[in-house]
Amino acid sequence: MPDNGTYERLISLLDSTATAYELIDHEPEGTTETVSALRGHPVCEAAKCLVLMVKIDRRVTRHVLAVVPGDRRVDLDAIRTLFAARYVGFCDAATAERLAHAVPGTVLPFSFDPALELVADPDVVARPCLY
Repeated sequence: MPDNGTYERLISLLDSTATAYELIDHEPEGTTETVSALRGHPVCEAAKCLVLMVKIDRRVTRHVLAVVPGDRRVDLDAIRTLFAARYVGFCDAATAERLAHAVPGTVLPFSFDPALELVADPDVVARPCLY
């Protein structure tokens, strides 16, 4: 689960922008398919959130929160091209947890850490309802 500060910050953001939302509590789960079944919605309506390490060159590493529809895989080559990077890969769990302020399986499709850049698939943004 996201740490309490992150959770409260998200709720405050949604409330202050009059964004409609519904809270669905569930146990942390590492697979989008399983958590979608727990929440009772199609996998394509889920936001799959993955923390990536993007090596621009030998000295510069950036971290990216990639958000894609739940039934898709993140396109690492597209991320590499977007950032003109030498390498893109998945972060280790400790780094992902530190930057996302959440344990893997509960990462939100929002970044509240300036060291974690958000990149969302256009199909995620176009969805009228997202879980």
